[in-house]
Amino acid sequence: MSLESRWMLRTLAMVVLLCAVGMCLVQCGKRCCTGVPESRMTCTEEALPGSVPDPEDEVWVIVKPEDNSVPLDEDVPDSGALMATVPGEEKEVPVPLKHTEVRAWISGYIATTEVTQQFHNPFLSKIEAKYIFPLPQNAAVNEFIMTVGERRIRGIIRERAEAERIYEEARNQGYVASLLTQERPNIFTQSVANIEPGKEIDINIRYFHTLAYVDGWYEYEFPMVVGPRFNPPGYTDGVGAVAHGASGVSGQSTEVQYLKPGERSGHDIALSVAIDAGVPIEEIACTSHVVTTQHDTPGKATVALNALDTIPNKDFVLRYKVAGGAVKSNLLVHRDERGGTFTLMLYPPDSLNMIARQPMEMVFVLDCSGSMSGTPIAQAKKAVERALMHLEPDDTFQIIRFSNNASQLGPAPILASKNNVRKGLDYLRSLEGEGGTMMIEGIKAALDFPHDERRLRFVTFLTDGYIGNDRQIIGEVKKRIGASRVFSFGVGSSPNRYLLDRMAKLGRGAVAYLGHNDNPVEVMDTFFTRVSHPAMTDVAIDWGALDAYDVYPRKIPDLFVGRPVILTGRFRGAGEAAVRVRAKIAGELRERTLAVNLDDATATHAGLPVVWARAKIADLYDQATYDNNRELPEQIRQVALDYGLMSAYTAFVAVDSLTQTAGEYGTTVTVPVTVPEGVRYDTTVEE
Repeated sequence: MSLESRWMLRTLAMVVLLCAVGMCLVQCGKRCCTGVPESRMTCTEEALPGSVPDPEDEVWVIVKPEDNSVPLDEDVPDSGALMATVPGEEKEVPVPLKHTEVRAWISGYIATTEVTQQFHNPFLSKIEAKYIFPLPQNAAVNEFIMTVGERRIRGIIRERAEAERIYEEARNQGYVASLLTQERPNIFTQSVANIEPGKEIDINIRYFHTLAYVDGWYEYEFPMVVGPRFNPPGYTDGVGAVAHGASGVSGQSTEVQYLKPGERSGHDIALSVAIDAGVPIEEIACTSHVVTTQHDTPGKATVALNALDTIPNKDFVLRYKVAGGAVKSNLLVHRDERGGTFTLMLYPPDSLNMIARQPMEMVFVLDCSGSMSGTPIAQAKKAVERALMHLEPDDTFQIIRFSNNASQLGPAPILASKNNVRKGLDYLRSLEGEGGTMMIEGIKAALDFPHDERRLRFVTFLTDGYIGNDRQIIGEVKKRIGASRVFSFGVGSSPNRYLLDRMAKLGRGAVAYLGHNDNPVEVMDTFFTRVSHPAMTDVAIDWGALDAYDVYPRKIPDLFVGRPVILTGRFRGAGEAAVRVRAKIAGELRERTLAVNLDDATATHAGLPVVWARAKIADLYDQATYDNNRELPEQIRQVALDYGLMSAYTAFVAVDSLTQTAGEYGTTVTVPVTVPEGVRYDTTVEE
């Protein structure tokens, strides 16, 4: 008998057995496999980064008839019942997340990252594990695999409500299942149901994203912990920060539990990044962690997290400098059955450094909330102090602080005379971190006063971004931006990069990050030098024979020296194409041409379609913060389903139909996390 015939008989027997006990198997869709023999599986350990699942894979999930529902037993322990403490000064808290393994591959300026979360059950009865964790805000998550024993079960992407229903039905019947949902573009929830005592289940997530490029350095970032968020009074759609075991006290739709001072867990992380720069690598730097580096060839290197630095309590930030000092603009193309996709990275010429700048109106908005207390606010104050030293007599400046409310140096920006700068420094040094993060008050104070038309207005926000109403803030920036340019300075070990990047994008500005181990003087010197020089404004592109459409971002932002802009879109053209970029530099119109062979759009850049789809989703998601168009959620949902991507309206679900555990459900155990390095527990976490 053939393998296919044996498999069909086995499936038929399973259907008969399950129907006999009042359940049935329902074919739910394609692009996944659950309990399928190895000959039918495409998700092997040797799969290359960026590989696409076999469209013929199928998933079988458990659906229980509604009339067979069983009432809950009041004697079954509820969420949190298994949270244990150990006597002693330092308590080791047993958690179901044992280890996280991260492997990344970088080719050019596109990264492929695989994250494997190893869950286990350290308790005496079965559990459901819940883990809230961050990913890069531009991550295009398009693969999800659950490993139970020797079987690898590929998850399917479904509308979120449907995926949650499938997961809950399987969980309630005792089947091993997992669910991945998105709470914010950079915050996700992983749920794993029915982990039996002593058993282990692995969850593998794969995503693509583009790298940032600043002043000759590429940057790869992997966030490791969600920072504690502040939510304004009356706001319930935020991210609550609560103590370990204090579930449900924040009143927010998403809640992160933090280990208390003196508590620790056994969860650790391993991380490696393989770099293929395409050109010689001049230097590699990582100020966030201790790493080991192996240079394979001049253009290739492997960087791994050192065994001495495996606590996941701060963002991993890796930078590498490529040879030549200046990188030329680059256009990558890819074509598949869905059509053509491209990504264009525009680099302004270094010659802009030689052009004298016009007078500036600098507005510094400093976050003085409790989460900034200590090292973060000290770093931010040093950075602003350095920026004040750069001002020229014809510049004006203003300093605004916000926590529970907002206050400022004066009613309007003042000239940067020596005496006024001295007053500004005295005011700056008096500021301390305390209270909540009413960032909306800082937004109003910074953007609402009249603009001096003779000066370029630069509004620089220095914050960790630890707020739950980030979408509300983005909407306010869009509403009030006017002629201002917004520059975001992310401060601390785990800043809210989604908020900071989006504010800079809407404000046609740039973003920089100041970690605990970074030199604030050097970071501000570089940042100020770049943003104070004339930008390439009024950028326009003639796509020519490329025949481009659906290009994101829709409005091309200004370009600053050393800070390129990445555009991604679809194209219909073929053959040779010439793309012409026009922009004004100091009032003078300039043009440059990029040539590309569209017939050479091979699988080399197979990640481009999902990178484009993620950019389209991000654009629609941002638009939904300030536009009441009711069709936007459906548009987001459809793009996500078409490209198999995570979004706020879609989710990944995987069910092992061959593994049914005893009993109806297990106790829910939330994975508590460590407060980010440098953040005080007592000023940020709600007991």
